Order: sequence, then C-alpha cells, then structure tokens
Amino acid sequence: MALDRQRIVAEAVALLDAEGLDGVTTRRLAARLGVQSPTLYWHLPNKAALLTAIADAILDQEFGDMTPPQPEQPWQDWLSGLAERLRRALLAHKDGARVVSASQLSHHMAAISELAMSTLVARGIPLRQARVIVLTVERFTVGHVLEEQAPRPDPDTLKHFDLDTFTRQHPTVVAAVTEYFQPGRTVDDLFRDCLEVVIEGAAVKAAATP
Repeated sequence: MALDRQRIVAEAVALLDAEGLDGVTTRRLAARLGVQSPTLYWHLPNKAALLTAIADAILDQEFGDMTPPQPEQPWQDWLSGLAERLRRALLAHKDGARVVSASQLSHHMAAISELAMSTLVARGIPLRQARVIVLTVERFTVGHVLEEQAPRPDPDTLKHFDLDTFTRQHPTVVAAVTEYFQPGRTVDDLFRDCLEVVIEGAAVKAAATP
C-alpha cells in the first residue's frame, strides 16, 4: 500500500488510541508503517505538524458537517450543542483533549471558532464579546475533558489516602460531591450543568451590553 498523508495520519490516530499521546513518536509511527522515520517528513515535516494532523482527524469525525443554528433556535442552545460535540470528539480518543490543546494550528478548530463567532455576531453580539464567549466555552470544554482523561490515582497512592481525615477537613466539598452524584446522575450531567452556567452567564452579560 502506497504511503501517503492520509494513511500516516490514520495510523497515528491508531497509535494514539493504543499508547496515548506520550507514545506517539515518529519512531513508533514509522515502525507501524514499515518505513524509516525520515520518510514521514516528506508528508509531515515535524512533530507539531503531526499533532495538528491528528487533531484535525479527531475533530473531523464529529465536525465533518457544521451548520449555523436555524433562525428560531436560540444561540445559547446551539452553542451548547457545539460544545457537547467537541467533548464527544475529544473523549472518542485517548488523550484527545491533550492533542487538541497542544495543536495551535488546527484548521478544524479554527473552523469551529469561525462558525461559532460569526453566528454570535450575526445574532447581534459584538465581535469582541463573541470571541470571549466562544473561547470561554471551547476552553472550558477542553479543560473539562483534560480532567476526565487524566490518569486516575494508582493503588499505592490510594493506600495512603485517609478519606476520613479528608472529609473532616473538607466537609462541604465531600457533601457536595455526594449530593450531586445521586443514582442516575453522571459526569455527562455535570458537564452540561457547568456548561449551562458558562453560557447562560454569557447570555445575561450579552443582553446587558448596550
């Protein structure tokens, strides 16, 4: 099979899923493709370009089709849906949030931002405020997934964790976590509830702007 950029990126995404971001090296990628590392540089000149290509591939799976909201759809609901799609795209791959946050030149991420900002501007929100709203939503979403995908404490660490002492020192924190995660409530609900605070707060501020 001929080696081209599409095949390299597809194999890089597979390597990401298998090994995580720290395991994505040109040496390992070249070995999976059965070539020498310098061969990859004909298609992707450096590690940064590889990360950007992986980020675009991750986002393309969820954002192959993007459309603005219907005229009757509130921009808040539409933007919330966009953020949920972004979260799904990141969660679909190991370290997906790390990849996208490390990629500064992703065309797909720029396209998402362009559509979101232009949509808000079309709804009468000043450009500067539209940019702040969109960046806040995007960065909240990526940051939330970064925490979701962070490694859990290893057993040795947990052996030395004193839950009773922690609870006495931070009773409100523990009570809030316990109260929130009642049966049937998940981290998906937590994401949506936090996202609602972000977007509804932005909507109130946007409505108050002369």
